[in-house]
Amino acid sequence: MLSSSLGWSSFTIDWIAPFGTIFINLLKLIAVPLVLVSIINGVANIGDPASLGRMGGKTLLIYLVTTFLSASVGLLLVNTIQPGKLIDEQSRIDNRISYEIWASSQGTEIKDGVNYLQDPAYFERAQEISELSKSELVEASADDKIQIAKQTTEASPLQPLIDIVPENFFFSLSDNSLMLQIIFFGIFFGICLLLIPDEKSKPVTDFMGSAMEVFLKMVDLVMQAAPFFVFALLAGVVSKMAGDDVTKVYEIFKGLSWYSLTVFSGLMLMIFAVYPLLLRLFVRYIPYRGFFKAIAPAQTLAFSTSSSAATLPVTMECVEENLGVDKKVTSFVLPIGATVNMDGTCLYQAVAVVFLAQLHMIDLTLTQQMIIVVTATLASIGSAAVPSAGLVMLIIVLEAVGLNPAWIAIIFPVDRILDMFRTIVNVTSDVTVSTIIAKGEGMLNYKPVKDPSETFDIDS
Repeated sequence: MLSSSLGWSSFTIDWIAPFGTIFINLLKLIAVPLVLVSIINGVANIGDPASLGRMGGKTLLIYLVTTFLSASVGLLLVNTIQPGKLIDEQSRIDNRISYEIWASSQGTEIKDGVNYLQDPAYFERAQEISELSKSELVEASADDKIQIAKQTTEASPLQPLIDIVPENFFFSLSDNSLMLQIIFFGIFFGICLLLIPDEKSKPVTDFMGSAMEVFLKMVDLVMQAAPFFVFALLAGVVSKMAGDDVTKVYEIFKGLSWYSLTVFSGLMLMIFAVYPLLLRLFVRYIPYRGFFKAIAPAQTLAFSTSSSAATLPVTMECVEENLGVDKKVTSFVLPIGATVNMDGTCLYQAVAVVFLAQLHMIDLTLTQQMIIVVTATLASIGSAAVPSAGLVMLIIVLEAVGLNPAWIAIIFPVDRILDMFRTIVNVTSDVTVSTIIAKGEGMLNYKPVKDPSETFDIDS
């Protein structure tokens, strides 16, 4: 805001923004191998598939269902509220032109098939917000149009399914836009580790576990310098989007406020409506207020630490002592949940990607939004249970749908507080799933309160 009001945007872009680019490059460097080893490690450590039986299958299935459901709730809200469209239209047009110029420089397809650079009326504005000549802008728009036409005519109805299975895994590693292929390989690799003898798989699983710790330490070191990097990244992005027009800075933060409200509404909906509804359907006799009173210590710790892993001991204690879930269930279900179940992160990623697309006048199709849901759901398996790990995964989701990963700077200012609420959702989901599993396995010994008005009565 200061650089815009003082006319220092060029200085900010030239001398401060590069440090933000370095930050994004570091996160992109870590993200792909972290997702790969985390998914392999998470799947391989589930245990012997022969001994998991019914409880293991139900646990994984319900976790996937709740994660998919949370992403769907996020998409429903962001498409209903449309926070990215609640800012000045001229600002969104400028954002759109910047996006198309970036897409052309990266060789990335324009997602909605619309190209503002094809309209000569926008050439002058495009030249003002970039250093490209008129001939270069014409060439960029023509190249994009040719690519879209070629891909449209050659694509088959099952092309999205084909694209998930890599032809060359090492090629997939070199292209961050092929993250679904990397996730597919990681799940496939982890399942195969489960199906071979322990003496053969143990060296590989030990290596994957150690590698994951190394990459998590990399994230930790990078995030220690995050205040400076985030400042540089945010300053650069705002300067490029707003230039020397301070009113556009206010528009950006207005959109950010609506985005925060959308994410917060989705998280509260999951905590106070979706999970209690699941308990009412599958458990029935646990009271609404009694449920939240039982898990309040875990939710409070989750909010303060923003870490599902750090909260795990308290979560297990609350579930065992206050809800009456057998230790056999908690010792199996909750550690898996802390690793692979990231409902809050998944919801936030779905809202963030569509919000950023709306902010840049990009109309994502239903298919593209479903790719967001699938990618966010699968990437959440590799999302570490530590503070702000979701930002690394958000880069993965943005690149999966061909959007600029540097846009995460726009939502950085409010990420920390939203991360605290996301962790509450993750922990509440873990508790809900473990209670449902315990009820199905006959291992739930909850003592209902005497006041019948507080209980879930499915017939009332």
